[in-house]
Amino acid sequence: MSSHTTVGFVGLGAMGEPMAHAVVRAGFPLAASAHRNRAPLERLAALGVRAVAHPSEVAAASEVVILCVPDAPQVEEALFAARGVAEGMREGGIVVDMSTISPVASRRFAERLAERGIAFVDAPVSGGPMRAQSGTLTIMVGASDDDFGRVRPVLDAMGTPHHLGPVGMGETVKLVNQIAIGSIMIANAEALMFAQKAGADLDAVRDVLKSATASNYVLEQWIPKTWLGAGFDGGFAMDLLRKDLAAALDAARSMGHPMPQAALAHQLYTLQSKTDGARDYTAIAKLYGAREH
Repeated sequence: MSSHTTVGFVGLGAMGEPMAHAVVRAGFPLAASAHRNRAPLERLAALGVRAVAHPSEVAAASEVVILCVPDAPQVEEALFAARGVAEGMREGGIVVDMSTISPVASRRFAERLAERGIAFVDAPVSGGPMRAQSGTLTIMVGASDDDFGRVRPVLDAMGTPHHLGPVGMGETVKLVNQIAIGSIMIANAEALMFAQKAGADLDAVRDVLKSATASNYVLEQWIPKTWLGAGFDGGFAMDLLRKDLAAALDAARSMGHPMPQAALAHQLYTLQSKTDGARDYTAIAKLYGAREH
């Protein structure tokens, strides 16, 4: 695939819009449609993106269609509802789902598309909106070797793709990340609030922990920008992490694999999400007594 490959984009949210920008910057002709909010589409149209009315029209104009939507029900709707991608895509086309959903759902969608002669790749990302804007996302890919080769130039425009195995394995590895950060954040919150209650200076504690065995990315890089920095607004929404943990637990159930720690983390985020679901997931620290700035 070259930069002449026609690409479609469905899902222009906080991640999708900057990812679409990166595809345009790489020189790919891009078509896109709006869902509820037209503003991102209008901004992209000003850059030369072809604005169309429905996902079926995006697909009809594209060899590769990228999806970036919140969860499996939205992926299913974008693909198979009336005026969805499957309705408009030609045989031989390829769908790249960059949402974070259960690998069980990914494999089911791949099977349904295969019946229409359409290939499917799961390629969830890590890095957040800033790395989406700079085109430096970590991209975890589940695909056949041939399909990965076909879509790699498009994925390269958005970040660094890692081919991890067949369909479903991209989502699996993304959920590994989410399982880990979900519990690591809770451990950080519990530990730091213990330190604060005991009268310790949190900046000094964090500085020591950088070179101690408790060192972790969330503590070093994320917490200073959110909870201890700009606050809980923005960042990575707690509701999205809660959704990811639910997808991980769904996949674990399908394998008969117990994950009690992930289940506990999911329950704690569910408890706090009643007041902070739309805010950064570091707001889980409020459960332990952290206060707003």
